[in-house]
Amino acid sequence: MENKNDNYKFKLDRAKKMMLWFGMISLTMSFLGITSGYIVSKERPDWLNDFQIPPAFYISLVIIIISSFTFYLAKKNVIAQERNKGMIFLISTFILGVIFVIYQFKGFSEIISYGYFFTGSESTITTSFIYLVVLLHLAHIVAALISVLVVIYNHYKQRYTLGNTVGIEIAATFWHFVDVLWLYLFLFFYFIR
Repeated sequence: MENKNDNYKFKLDRAKKMMLWFGMISLTMSFLGITSGYIVSKERPDWLNDFQIPPAFYISLVIIIISSFTFYLAKKNVIAQERNKGMIFLISTFILGVIFVIYQFKGFSEIISYGYFFTGSESTITTSFIYLVVLLHLAHIVAALISVLVVIYNHYKQRYTLGNTVGIEIAATFWHFVDVLWLYLFLFFYFIR
């Protein structure tokens, strides 16, 4: 009977991981489609060729990269049953994620200070694309932050034991995905003008 339950748990965990991968592939395709639209729109006469990435986006890039390292260390410590270290790195990851969101909105403020808005007469197709992509990415960061909160709660309740860490594995994979996605978007906007 024990073997049947282990086999069921293995299949369930594998299914959860596969669902996450399907979701991430779908999101990747969506962002590739949007960035392709950005490239096609560059041919428009009202395109801003001299748009500068706001300094806050550079800072947020550094923050999100650091958060990937803290989540890696959190996962490593949780799996190793190092409870206190795991919790410190989980909370650090969450705080860095919140700081990332703050700097994204600071970046929006900087774009507005340049005189560009999301819509209206002061908007451009260039900045509208940037607003859209960053807001869409922020929605996924919020989902990732919620997953970190769930992991923090489950870790506090001692639900992660040897061989039972699929929750933190899935959350870490998704966190790293949104981090890599921001790196891609940042580099895309930096080099494709």
